[in-house]
Amino acid sequence: MRVRLLVDDLYMGGHDELFLGLAAHRNVEVRLFNPFARLREQGQASRFVFSLDWKRVNHRMHNKMFIADGVAAIVGGRNIADEYFLRSDKDNFVDMDAFVVGKVVEPLAALFDRYWNSDPVYPLRRMAASPLDEATLRARFEQATAADTAASRGKLPPNDILGYGPLREDLEDGQLGLHWGESYAFADHPDKPFEGEVGGELLETSVTYNVIEPMLKAEREVLISSPYFVPGAQGMALLKQLRDKGVKVTIMTNSLGATDEPVVHIGYTKYRTAMQQMGVEIYELSNSRIKKNTRLFHFGSGLGRLHAKLFVVDRKVSFIGSMNFDPRSATINTEFGMIVDSEKVARELIRVIDLDRLQSAYKLKLSEDGQRCEWIASDEDGNTIVLTDEPDADWLTKLKLFVLRPLVPESLL
Repeated sequence: MRVRLLVDDLYMGGHDELFLGLAAHRNVEVRLFNPFARLREQGQASRFVFSLDWKRVNHRMHNKMFIADGVAAIVGGRNIADEYFLRSDKDNFVDMDAFVVGKVVEPLAALFDRYWNSDPVYPLRRMAASPLDEATLRARFEQATAADTAASRGKLPPNDILGYGPLREDLEDGQLGLHWGESYAFADHPDKPFEGEVGGELLETSVTYNVIEPMLKAEREVLISSPYFVPGAQGMALLKQLRDKGVKVTIMTNSLGATDEPVVHIGYTKYRTAMQQMGVEIYELSNSRIKKNTRLFHFGSGLGRLHAKLFVVDRKVSFIGSMNFDPRSATINTEFGMIVDSEKVARELIRVIDLDRLQSAYKLKLSEDGQRCEWIASDEDGNTIVLTDEPDADWLTKLKLFVLRPLVPESLL
């Protein structure tokens, strides 16, 4: 068996020995996208501050893809970390994956190979070293990733948000419940972040461009789930175009209290009132309400944050992938995604969005003067609650954003 792991280097600070332990196994190779050459054992912030090439390292390979034996794949927006699998005591993310088989797997594998062999990618062993021998590295890796270590963090829920049980059991029983449809996959070129300019012209080959195309063809409805939503001038023009021809637009994103990137919220709030004035429906995930949603997972003391990136057009055409609706996805990072033409797949994605927005989110509306946002929710008795200030956010976060608001360039969000 051959295992190839391609990882963006941004969050690798201090973890070289763990990944060297993985690479020390037989037939395993680890490569890094756009690596930091200095301060490898330091945290993310330190590596950024002391980097001599900030313009280069301010890019990410944001793609997410898992392919097994060239016959099946998992795609979506999920990273591989405790908080994406309900294993964190601090933060846990609401995410979405698609299990894929069929003809589309071959082009998915080709996209992976294009990145694996691209210029911004370097073998881990060229960038990192350890005084430990390979046997010790392997032993430490096995200890850190042992099954009993994960089990000690508690059991996972028996079903997912849609009520489906573990995919492993379906595979073992040979009874996969699949929805069939036509699909195609696409990814940004690996050199995209380094060839264009931050906030520059949107490339026709970009994932963002390929998602906007089917949205422009909408006749009735567009549903969007994006944890970070900063439309910018182009995005606002797109939303206006949709609304002008009578298309209903519904957006699901994080509230200030739920987001893990409060600074990005600055860019979103700049457009929030204007979007409502043109008739866009907006829902913001609430980290307090999500804990009361019995259909969702148990988050314990950790916060629930939206991380799923989904777009559904006319309840038939869907996008599943890594792209947020923001400038960073458009011009700074590389992204990946799939367009699926299937009413059954669209129906499942809509179920996910509806469970979030109706039971775990605030619905936004304009105040009577039409100039401010209000947050609408229901209490346990079904009574309507109207909030006039950013919910679930502490005063320190609000003060921080007030100070940073005039300083943060939108093109970097």
